[in-house]
Amino acid sequence: MFLALASLWQDSFTFIARIWAELTRQFTFGRITVSVSSVIVGVIVFTLTILIARTVSTFIEHRIAKRHHIDPGLRYTICRLVRYIVITIGTLVALKQAFALDLTSLAVVFTALSVGIGFGLQYIAADIASGFILLFERPIRVGDRITIGEDEGDVVSINLRTTLVTTNDRIAIIVPNSKLVSQRVINWSFGDPRARIAIPVGVADDSDIELVTKTLIECANGVENVLDEPPPRVQLLKFGDYSLDFRLLVWTSQPRRHVQIRSDINYRIAQLFREREIRIPYPTQEFVMKGGSLPKEFERAPVSEDDGPRMQD
Repeated sequence: MFLALASLWQDSFTFIARIWAELTRQFTFGRITVSVSSVIVGVIVFTLTILIARTVSTFIEHRIAKRHHIDPGLRYTICRLVRYIVITIGTLVALKQAFALDLTSLAVVFTALSVGIGFGLQYIAADIASGFILLFERPIRVGDRITIGEDEGDVVSINLRTTLVTTNDRIAIIVPNSKLVSQRVINWSFGDPRARIAIPVGVADDSDIELVTKTLIECANGVENVLDEPPPRVQLLKFGDYSLDFRLLVWTSQPRRHVQIRSDINYRIAQLFREREIRIPYPTQEFVMKGGSLPKEFERAPVSEDDGPRMQD
């Protein structure tokens, strides 16, 4: 019985040793040496790296969130950078364990990647580089209200390649980071929390200028989210072909609500203009005929007391 157990144990040990030998057998491809066991260890290290990066980033975010004097955008930037650093270090360690790479081999790999980027990945590389610019320079931060092209919304997250923007309609817009760096972007939340809103208004050219100015100031007073200081101002921009072009300037500390503020003021302008008989002009066309006569089909027939006016057939 003892001999049988010893024999079984020896056979099991031999089988395990054979499997281990197969797993640790090394294969060489140029300067890269790899084995099945090293690949498994590399995958495990990379998986642990992702988990550790997520855990560390969440832990730092919770600790920093208690410090209310730190800007939310700065907190987001710190957590992102910590995650990227942990993932980068873990990836290098995983490659080292899996392929036994040295610095020379890494240089070869990065050279190959640079060739690939030159042929077809330049846009992705530009987006990634722009992502780091956004995180370090911070012209746009998480929570900012931005307008890019015809789209406007709040920045939800700045990722490695793209930025997520959510509109008022709860529509998610995915914007490549390179567009936020290279194109014209309006940031309503950057710098001074106040913003000036301009509302153009055109009135008939025979309108009373003093009455129009007074009415526009009244339209801005008392509107929600419009500041009393600096006070609203009215500017007469130019004398148009058929109108007087004014501009109402108001200040607000809630620039992200500029659309609603414009709407509230426009409602009051329409109401007060109608009450005070201030006309908003519309282009008209007049046709003047000199000489000649109208065609017969346009000539008016004789007016009858019974039938009223009518045209000839």
